[in-house]
Amino acid sequence: MNEKTKVLLVGETWNTYTMHFKGFDMIASGAYEDFAVWFKESLSRKDDIEITHISNQTAMADFPKTLEALNRYDVVIISDCGKNNLLLYPDMFKVPMGPNRLELIKKYVAKGNSFIMVGGWNSYQGMMGIAGYHSTPIEDILPVKIQPYDDRVEKPEGVIPVILKKEHPILSSLPEEWPMFLGYNRVIQKEGSELLATIGGEPFITIWNYEKGKTLSFTSDLAKHWGSGFIEWKAYGDFWYNVLKWLKKS
Repeated sequence: MNEKTKVLLVGETWNTYTMHFKGFDMIASGAYEDFAVWFKESLSRKDDIEITHISNQTAMADFPKTLEALNRYDVVIISDCGKNNLLLYPDMFKVPMGPNRLELIKKYVAKGNSFIMVGGWNSYQGMMGIAGYHSTPIEDILPVKIQPYDDRVEKPEGVIPVILKKEHPILSSLPEEWPMFLGYNRVIQKEGSELLATIGGEPFITIWNYEKGKTLSFTSDLAKHWGSGFIEWKAYGDFWYNVLKWLKKS
């Protein structure tokens, strides 16, 4: 049996609270949304992939606090999870609160592990700048520069990525025709990184080596809404499988 690639996915969840007004009467309802489900289900079919998912709601408490704990994973993915979920701790009045977990991720990659940032309204700099990864240790390790402002590019008409490096192991086994996306985060490619694909003429899939490790920037979403067409693509799971296996390979 192949050795498993152990993946830590953080984010892609939220709670909703809805008020229904039916004339004089009012009804409140709430729900928990997990938009990582398509990613997890597609990769659950791969015997050599093991995914641990930490929700946005529990990241402050559950994200690893030591390099030893983080080293249990081959790849860490942040997707629609703002920096505050990782910087802050449940006891915000304790001094000190705990280790800076963005710095911890940077050390984790520097020592030979891998990291992915996936796009979305709460990734990179995000909606109204709330995600806030500009000028952080996460920007240091990524192959792209993060804008200091709301970096979302909405494409209601749809936009199809342009593949530049079809021969790369991440892309070589995939269909040439990619699905349409509804938006992405605008970033700037760093000198020395490798651009595998563009979207709207801007970086879409970018890779590079950071010290002994590897990082990958994917600027659209792995779920709805930007990725509504992506999750229906026949090669959706194969793409992420290729990404994870390539990042693990030394």
